[in-house]
Amino acid sequence: MRFLTRTLAGVFLLCLTLGLLAMAAGTVFRALQQADDSDPRGGAREREFAVYVDTLSLGTATPVITAYGEVASGRTLEIRSGAAGRVSKLSEAYRDGGRVAAGSLLVQIDPVDARAALDIARADLDEAEAQRVEAEQTLELARQDLAAAQQSRDLRARALERQSAIRDRGAGTGAAVEESEIALASADQALVGRRQALAQAEAQADQARIAVTRRGIALREAERALDDTTITAPFAGLLTATTAVPGGQVSANEKLGSLIDTAALEIAFRVSNAEYARLVGRAGELGEIRIRATLPLDGFPIEVTGRVDRVGAEVGSGQTGRVLYARLDGPGAAALRPGDFVTVEIPEPPLQGVAVIPAAAVAADGEVLLLADDGRLEAARLRILRRQGDDVIVADAPAGRTYVRERQPQLGPGVKVRPVEGGADGAAADAAAQAAPPTLVLSADRRARLIAFVEGNARMPDEVKARLLAQLSAEQVPAEVVERLESRMGG
Repeated sequence: MRFLTRTLAGVFLLCLTLGLLAMAAGTVFRALQQADDSDPRGGAREREFAVYVDTLSLGTATPVITAYGEVASGRTLEIRSGAAGRVSKLSEAYRDGGRVAAGSLLVQIDPVDARAALDIARADLDEAEAQRVEAEQTLELARQDLAAAQQSRDLRARALERQSAIRDRGAGTGAAVEESEIALASADQALVGRRQALAQAEAQADQARIAVTRRGIALREAERALDDTTITAPFAGLLTATTAVPGGQVSANEKLGSLIDTAALEIAFRVSNAEYARLVGRAGELGEIRIRATLPLDGFPIEVTGRVDRVGAEVGSGQTGRVLYARLDGPGAAALRPGDFVTVEIPEPPLQGVAVIPAAAVAADGEVLLLADDGRLEAARLRILRRQGDDVIVADAPAGRTYVRERQPQLGPGVKVRPVEGGADGAAADAAAQAAPPTLVLSADRRARLIAFVEGNARMPDEVKARLLAQLSAEQVPAEVVERLESRMGG
C-alpha cells in the first residue's frame, strides 16, 4: 500500500514538473518573438492606424435651412344660418371631410314661411303700384281742371274789361259791369279751389310713390329672407365641424360648420434670426424664396412645393426668430390638411469656393486632420459655414489635400497612419445596401388583389394612391408596402 502511494506521488510530481517546463518554454518563445519584432536599436516599432481618407475639392454648395411648420388654411369660412327654422334638406357632401364645389347647396331651411312673406310683399307692392297710378291720374285731372278754371277766369276778366269799356262810352250800364265783376270774383275763387285740389293731388301722388318705394324695400327684404333659407358654398373646399341634421331646428346666425379652402393652404414655420438674415436681401426684404415641405404618412411621404409669401407681423413674447408663411402651389397640396406637422426645407443662396466634407471629419472648432507626405497627420483649422445633416460646408480649405474622413480618439497631429482610399464610401455603400428595404416578387393574383384594394380606397389621397400603384406595378415591390396593405385588407 505504501509503495502504491509513493508511486502516485511520484507521477504527480513528474506531471507538475513537465507543466512548469512547458510554461517556461512558452514564455521564452514569446520573448524571442518580441525580440524579433523590435528594431535594431532595441525600441518598440511605431504603431500605424488605418484611416479612411478623401481629397478636399472646392466648388459650389447650396445650403438648405431645415425648419418645422404647421399647415393652415389661408381662407376658412364659418357656415351660419341666415334664418331660423327647420332644416328640410342637406347636401350629400354635408359631413366632416366632405368636399363641395363652389355654388353647391349645403343646407336648405324650410322656405314655406319665407315664400309666403314674399308673396304678401309682392301683393303689397302691386297694391301700392295701383294706388300710385290712381294718384297720378288724379293729379293729371287736377291739372286739367286747374287749366280749365284758369281759362274761365281769363274769360271773365276779358268780359269785365269789355263791360267797363262799354260803360265808359256811355252805351252800357253799371249793373252789367257789376255782374261781370261778380263773375270774375267767382272765377278767382274757383281757381283757388282748383289749385288747392292740385296740391292735394300732388301730395297724394308723392305719398303713393313713397308707398311703392317702401313696398319695394319690403319685397327685397322678403327675397333676401327667402335666399337666407338656402346656404351655398361660396368657394370649393372641405367641410368640418358640421352640426345640422335633417328635421332639426336652427336659430338665426347659428354655426352649422366651417368650410376650408384647400386651394389656399399655407405653412407657418419659424426660423432663427441668423437664418432669416441669410434669406433677406440687403434691403431687408424677402425675394423669390421657394420651399419644399414633406409630410410623412406612415411610410408614404408627401412632398409639396411652395413660395414664401410674407413674414409674421410680430415676434411674440418670449420667442425669437421670425415666423414665415409659405403659400403652397405644388400638385400634392390637396393631400395636406390644416394642422399637419411638416418638415420645411429652404434653399439658401449658393456659396462659391467651398468644400463639403463629412461632419465626423471636423472638430467643434473647425479642426481637421490632413495627411502629410511622410504619412503622418497634421492639423488644419477651417471655417465652418453651415452644418447640413451629416455634412459640413467649410471655407478656407486647402484644395487637393488629403484629409481624414472620420476622427478617432487615438488620432492627432504627428500620428502615423495608413490611408485607405474610398474605404468610407465603400462602407457607406454597404450600410446603404443593408439599410435598403427588402423587396418581394408578387404573384399575379396577389398583385391584382393589392391593386384592387388601393384603387377602391376612396379615403386615400390621389397622390399617395398613384405612388402605391406605381410601386405595385414594378417587378420588385417593397415588402413593407405589401405587409402594410395586407394588414389593412385583413389578409
